[in-house]
Amino acid sequence: MRRQAFTGLLAAAILSSTIALADMAVQLLPPWDGKTVPPGQQCTEFGGNGGTPPMKVTGIPAGAKWLIGYFNDKDYSPLSKNGGHGTIGWPVKGTTMELKPVPGMTDKLPGGAVVIKPTRAKGKFISPGYLPPCSGGRKNRYAVDLVAVDSAGKALAQVKNVMIGRY
Repeated sequence: MRRQAFTGLLAAAILSSTIALADMAVQLLPPWDGKTVPPGQQCTEFGGNGGTPPMKVTGIPAGAKWLIGYFNDKDYSPLSKNGGHGTIGWPVKGTTMELKPVPGMTDKLPGGAVVIKPTRAKGKFISPGYLPPCSGGRKNRYAVDLVAVDSAGKALAQVKNVMIGRY
């Protein structure tokens, strides 16, 4: 039942065409630098045990209940948009938050985070949640779009194409 509510939030966030201008900003935290995926943060297929990068989000608008992260591989078309590597939701707790990393390859997430939609990857890359960078070192670009939504799923602010690194 909880997943159905989040699926509704996801659909509303994607379909919302009016996004208020807000000064929401995202900063990656160490060891992520937005240039290179840190060692060990790739998928298990290539010897890693990766998770989402830790991020500091500022300027979260009043009324926001969830931050929704759409993780994408910008260089692999089937997973390049709308959360191709998974869509994760974090409950909002204030106007500034540190989003703790959540592990890949599982739907059991800490700190109230939830899997809204698992990766769309197929075959040996299937995951019930987030799929860490998994290009095999071909220097694909990985990014996240963050959207702040209210309790009805209306998008209040967004930051698109936050580069999390190449792998």
